[in-house]
Amino acid sequence: MKITKGQRTDIHSYKHNEIIHRVWRNTLIVENSNNLLVTAHKKTRVFEQSGRSWFTKEPAVCYFYKDLWFNIIVMFKKTGIFYYCNLSSPYVYDGEAIKYIDYDLDVKVFPNGEYVILDKNEYKYHSKIMNYPEDIKAIINLELKKLIKRIENKEAPFNKEYVMKHYNEAFEDKKD
Repeated sequence: MKITKGQRTDIHSYKHNEIIHRVWRNTLIVENSNNLLVTAHKKTRVFEQSGRSWFTKEPAVCYFYKDLWFNIIVMFKKTGIFYYCNLSSPYVYDGEAIKYIDYDLDVKVFPNGEYVILDKNEYKYHSKIMNYPEDIKAIINLELKKLIKRIENKEAPFNKEYVMKHYNEAFEDKKD
């Protein structure tokens, strides 16, 4: 199923046990090319597995890949551009939503380029109780190294010019 620029769709994050983890409603497709899907949202309603829901506070541009085991949320805050990177399966789009499996580990990147790896205990716990296969754990480890290299080298999308192009395309002269 093809997803096209300007279309709106939901994003579904699952855990390895196939239980839905989080849903973002009505995200805008900014670009769909080769292995990259770029989406954007502002004040989007998010539903948690627990039933709780909330709205995103700042505009965000998200990068999903068909060939990489991570996705990247770029948040445009008053204090600068922050990146929240999820170690995850490559995305699929099935006509209903953009879907991926969240593998717990996250990397938060600050406006000054410093970063921190988050949720190591959650990853360890889920890998045990959900019995992550060894090949999946090896992929996650390798992809985490690839992601950190991209961050340190300021490769796309970890540079301002690149993300501002998508931000402007999504939000410039548009009403909420």
